[in-house]
Amino acid sequence: QVQLVESGGGLVQAGGSLRLSCAASGGTFSSYAMGWFRQAPGKERKFVLRISQSGGSTYYADSVKGRFTVSRDNTKNTVYLQMNSLKPEDTAVYYCAADRDMGIHTNPQQYDYWGQGTQVTVSL
Repeated sequence: QVQLVESGGGLVQAGGSLRLSCAASGGTFSSYAMGWFRQAPGKERKFVLRISQSGGSTYYADSVKGRFTVSRDNTKNTVYLQMNSLKPEDTAVYYCAADRDMGIHTNPQQYDYWGQGTQVTVSL
């Protein structure tokens, strides 16, 4: 059983930056690809990006390409989401998720474990 805890959310002005972290415990972190999803009020949870088990492969949704960067430190069991040039439409609860399989998975149902989420609010 893998436990995931996100942190780093908050309120930021448009154009600003935030760095989210997701700390994992209870499993072999390097065995899991990690994804970030977000969910705005009244909307479905959407894929943001994914990083492979080794960190050597990443995949981004078009909406965040060039603004968001994902990285991971398998020695610290942590994955990071650096968000730059934030826009009001980035406002959502951000979730990290772990997937024991390989490949490009963008469907939330393909992920095995989830964190509780952290709120990101971008103001004008």
